[in-house]
Amino acid sequence: MEVALAAVAGRWTTLVLRELMHGSASYGELRGRLPEISSKVLAERLQALGERELVARERVAGFPVRTLYRLTPAGEALRPLLVELYRTGVALSSAP
Repeated sequence: MEVALAAVAGRWTTLVLRELMHGSASYGELRGRLPEISSKVLAERLQALGERELVARERVAGFPVRTLYRLTPAGEALRPLLVELYRTGVALSSAP
């Protein structure tokens, strides 16, 4: 359990993962979907998730060259955890 929670630790990390659960996205697309995250923090989160092998970077040929981010199989394995964290958060926020 601690390993799974450590994987999603850090402010904004779960939101970045949530966005990538919908499919691959470019940096610009992620910035657009998460406007409250600074560019620096988004770059740091993507780098950390890459180092944890939860997110993979893919360079797409063309002009300009694009970089897409996607969940790896290990990142996909976090889906049930993230869904349950969301449900728990909703339940706690609506509790008296």
